[in-house]
Amino acid sequence: MRNFTITVNGVSYQVTVEENTAAPGAVSAPVSSAPAAPSAAPSAVPSAEGGTKITAPIPGTILDIRFGVGDQVKRGDILCILEAMKMENEICAPADGRVASVNISKGSSVESGALLMTIS
Repeated sequence: MRNFTITVNGVSYQVTVEENTAAPGAVSAPVSSAPAAPSAAPSAVPSAEGGTKITAPIPGTILDIRFGVGDQVKRGDILCILEAMKMENEICAPADGRVASVNISKGSSVESGALLMTIS
């Protein structure tokens, strides 16, 4: 390991660099100590009625609803937009099907795990 002092915009930083002993041309993945960002993927849970329940992955506000009851959806279609921490998260259909229920309205607040829609 080697120690260096690096100055960025007038601020000095002490860094330690470990020498890579891998073969020339080998690429290693960067190591990050930062925590992983929360995923915005919706939870899709098969329901007892044979449909798939779409639940909110994180708490937020519903900005837009793209499909209504009876509409046909394909896997990957954007069902609704959920705003959380000033970011717009697209909630997508996990499978092909027909919207059996819409349990939200535009502008409503939802908690993590709240039922958004059901696809059958």
